[in-house]
Amino acid sequence: MDEQQLLEDLKKDLKSRLRITWDDEDEQLENLINRAKAYLSNLTGASFDFSKEEWPKEIFLERCRYVYNNAADEFEKNFQHELSRLILQVALGKVGVVDGTVSGDVQ
Repeated sequence: MDEQQLLEDLKKDLKSRLRITWDDEDEQLENLINRAKAYLSNLTGASFDFSKEEWPKEIFLERCRYVYNNAADEFEKNFQHELSRLILQVALGKVGVVDGTVSGDVQ
């Protein structure tokens, strides 16, 4: 799946999660998606294929939801266990791509 199609799919999923039916905020949502992807990448040291990795995608969408609702400061506190588990799963090679190496679960 190419990058533009992935962005469109993520935007569609995010709009559904946020119950947004209008297109006025599409540019803002695309920026939010890119920032949330960078956040998870910086946190874990990995990148994710959200078209195949559902669990990291759920965390990603929740991060977007929190930021959209001006509650980014609460995200790490409320998702501490999930984020710790994600970091561990990346370290074990179960999810994500680190330095071009695809995890064992996604190929």
